[in-house]
Amino acid sequence: MSQHKAPPNSDPRRHLALTAPSAWIERFAGLVPAGGPVLDVACGGGRHTRLFLDRGHPVTAIDRDMSALDDLGTRPDLERLQADLEDGSRFPLAGRHFAGIVVTNYLYRPLLPALIAVVAPEGVLIYETFAEGNERFGRPGNPDHLLRHGELLEVVRGALRVVAYEDMLVDTPRPAAVQRICAYNEGPLTGPRRSTGMPSANHRV
Repeated sequence: MSQHKAPPNSDPRRHLALTAPSAWIERFAGLVPAGGPVLDVACGGGRHTRLFLDRGHPVTAIDRDMSALDDLGTRPDLERLQADLEDGSRFPLAGRHFAGIVVTNYLYRPLLPALIAVVAPEGVLIYETFAEGNERFGRPGNPDHLLRHGELLEVVRGALRVVAYEDMLVDTPRPAAVQRICAYNEGPLTGPRRSTGMPSANHRV
């Protein structure tokens, strides 16, 4: 599992959260252009890799430990990339573009500009992780691993259009402070826009 992933515990709700897709990711998965490549950042157990493979997307899954995907075998629609995203080296996927980028329960701030840069025109970034205030509930509690209030809005400002955003406390799978965003790359204005089917912003703080 990647550094800064939330630690497992004996709570069965937590186990479900580690194996079932995030409800936030599922909610906006349909905005990823059909058949477009998806990048699953710090993929961990591969729950979102599996979600998008099942939806017909080729997936690039990246993490420092890829063993959790061994059961998927060798398949042409899955690219496994074992890499330490925090070792200071150049982002290994720089120059490529993805129709969807998915990040959950992971934060490494120096990586954020690189992720924005690889969202393809008409692609979406779907991001969900812990926010400040989570230290009241347990790990992670280090400010380096917690988003500041409004931080994801600032990260995408001027680069992506916000489709939905929340900064709130949740009760399930366990009490936590989370921040999450879905943002869309309008890209070069070369023709009619694909409708997202969503309002331009759905803020909840």
